[in-house]
Amino acid sequence: MKNVLVVGSTGQIGSELTMTLRRQIPEGNIVAGYIPGAEPKGILAESGPSAIANVCDGKQLAEIVEKYNIDTIYNLAALLSAVAERKPLLAWDIQMNGLLNILEIAREKNCAVFTPSSIGSFGPNTPHMNTPQDTIQRPRTMYGVTKVATELLSDYYFHKYGVDTRSVRFPGLISNVTLPGGGTTDYAVEIYYAAVKGEEFVCPLKAGTFMDMMYMPDALKACVDIMNADPSRLIHRNGFNVASMSFDPEIILASIRQYYPDFKMRYEIDPVRQSIADSWPDKLDDSCAREEWDWKPSYDLDTMTQDMIKCLKIKFDIK
Repeated sequence: MKNVLVVGSTGQIGSELTMTLRRQIPEGNIVAGYIPGAEPKGILAESGPSAIANVCDGKQLAEIVEKYNIDTIYNLAALLSAVAERKPLLAWDIQMNGLLNILEIAREKNCAVFTPSSIGSFGPNTPHMNTPQDTIQRPRTMYGVTKVATELLSDYYFHKYGVDTRSVRFPGLISNVTLPGGGTTDYAVEIYYAAVKGEEFVCPLKAGTFMDMMYMPDALKACVDIMNADPSRLIHRNGFNVASMSFDPEIILASIRQYYPDFKMRYEIDPVRQSIADSWPDKLDDSCAREEWDWKPSYDLDTMTQDMIKCLKIKFDIK
């Protein structure tokens, strides 16, 4: 990777990935792609080039790729699970028609493409514990449907045209920098904010709802490592299970109470998010990622909790 376009650069993953790539590839052009109304701000805007990059506008994307001699595209444009259920047609347009635009440009311009998949690509018939890399995928959400289709279409362009497509199936992502925007796993970010601010937390998922989660530094590492991996070792490509930790609301509450013993949480179950969470795996088997490109996370729940609290206290200037 030298010249990279990050589509969706102001989102939860994109904002941090863009800065990570700029630090790691200072000699390259790391272009922050955005849509009007979600312009880069602060250091994201000041530290490198940016461009309007609507995935549904193939001509616009092609012009960016040509102008900056892009060799790698990170396609992070998507509506998250809960939002996609409210706007299924828009989710399909962004995640499928947008991907097709990017893959066609990659085919013509010889770019590598990373389009993340998700635990949302699995469904209620998938084995929930130690979910295999290769297993049944029958999701019942538009988000999940588009993620399965993303994996298949990316594989098709690799086998048919030789486009270097790669991806991972992300679990829920937890960041101290950027808030998520409408995902089923968002509670695992919001609970830390409530704790540090001294607020009671209202949990939308019931106790006993286990889901795979990952701290953002590990997610960023996965994004970079898979694109730098030796292609001769890759068997699966789209997309690899990656895992780090699995917990339910009571377990993350206990982890936070090590630092805030009086922290209070109550439950108000959101039936939409609960039904989505119930259809997802409790824990992924990521042995293929470990074998094919040496994937290994750095954080578990306790080390993540310690770092989240430290960073959020600095963010909100809390002693």
